[in-house]
Amino acid sequence: MYEAIAVAFLACYLVGDLCKLLDITKKYVRFPVYLLMPHIVLLWSESILINILVVACFLYVTARLHFFTFRAGKSNSLRINILYGGQLLIRFSLWGMTAQGLYYLLILILSRKLPEAAWGSLGSLREFLSINHIGVLFWTDAFVTLFFFLFLLANGTLRLLFTCYRLGILRRILIAVNLWIPVVNLLLMNYICNKAIEEYDGECCRLDSRLTRSSQRTCRTQYPLILLHGIGFRDLKHLNYWGRIARELTRNGAELYYGHQEAWGTIERNGAMIRDTINEVIAATGCDRVNIIAHSKGGLDARYMICELGMAAKVASLTTISTPHRGSELITFLNKLPDGIYRYIASGFDRTFARIGDQKPDFYAATKQLSPEYCQEFNLKYPDAPGVYYQSYASVMNKGSADSLLGIPYLLMRLSGAGKNDGLVSEVSARWGEFKGTFVSTGRRGISHGDMIDLKREDYRGFDVREEYIKIVQGLKEKGF
Repeated sequence: MYEAIAVAFLACYLVGDLCKLLDITKKYVRFPVYLLMPHIVLLWSESILINILVVACFLYVTARLHFFTFRAGKSNSLRINILYGGQLLIRFSLWGMTAQGLYYLLILILSRKLPEAAWGSLGSLREFLSINHIGVLFWTDAFVTLFFFLFLLANGTLRLLFTCYRLGILRRILIAVNLWIPVVNLLLMNYICNKAIEEYDGECCRLDSRLTRSSQRTCRTQYPLILLHGIGFRDLKHLNYWGRIARELTRNGAELYYGHQEAWGTIERNGAMIRDTINEVIAATGCDRVNIIAHSKGGLDARYMICELGMAAKVASLTTISTPHRGSELITFLNKLPDGIYRYIASGFDRTFARIGDQKPDFYAATKQLSPEYCQEFNLKYPDAPGVYYQSYASVMNKGSADSLLGIPYLLMRLSGAGKNDGLVSEVSARWGEFKGTFVSTGRRGISHGDMIDLKREDYRGFDVREEYIKIVQGLKEKGF
């Protein structure tokens, strides 16, 4: 009789969820799932109808929690919804296992501690838990309960490890390795859940901002934008050098184009390629000028093109991000290598990049052009052109461990006397024209050279690279560019 009552209650409860009269993943509403669903095996009876309902209830709850974890998400991003559902599953499973642990502890205490006379009508339960009857049913129920919540926990953890940008690659690996350590895993799961909530809230705020700005076309400047990449990279169709930045600018009305210069081209060769790109953009759009946003060496390519190739009349503004206008001390360190070894390394890069698109890669010359000595001569030879607005931004790392890719270069630059730097370019070297400021984060990490182009597609506390670029473009728009 009790099986029929319990199954009827669960069926009504789940029908309410199916009809959206309640939500079994909401706080307090989910307690029946915590307490009853894992013990579905105990409701098995001789009635075929009850057994069908038992299986249906179990399958519905399992599918609902694993695949449709929550409703009415504020974000329209699939990744963010998966992320938010992951932290819900982790918290759900941990609370569920806590409730079940207390339940089993209570049962065992009652079976062993209560005097015979105190059992009354519960005598059958004590008999069930006795040595003679504990057997298959009790342990089957325990294992079903355990695995029910463990699968939820595994689902939630995998969701966060694969979708949370705020964790970073190295931290994901460390978390995955240490999740098997008792107590430590609880701290780690609380940590990744908090990171997930931070990212979800941030994405929801960004969505609100997009909705607000969509009608305003915030990034629709008078002249189209051309993005210039730095050394060692190319403008690829399926792996954007600018990470999530370009898409965010486009969403807000920006008209974007790319420089398509070579990865290891010299300043002179890349400058000529950028000139051709600008002429093509002007012909295609009917505009008479363009705005350039350049990262790293792209800023030097653009300055050469404007001054030496007579393109000042076709460039309204040049914004440089982490450009080594006064060179990079890292090149000074590399120049200490024997020239033969340097050329041998350069030839390897040249052969590789010739296969992926560079027509005339020249690693040796391109990197030598980033030395402080060369840039000192470059600045004297190619001054700023009248009529072009120049502005610049820098970023700095706060410690070597802030970026796994640039940690060693950062330390080498510090040792060479570069002072504050982003792993490749010092703050002083990045200043040119109207210096607009240095990007930092509120945490101890700082912002690296790669962070400024969203290289790792990660989010950091106190720094949103997409929003910073929107502000940069907004500033250009306000100046009439």
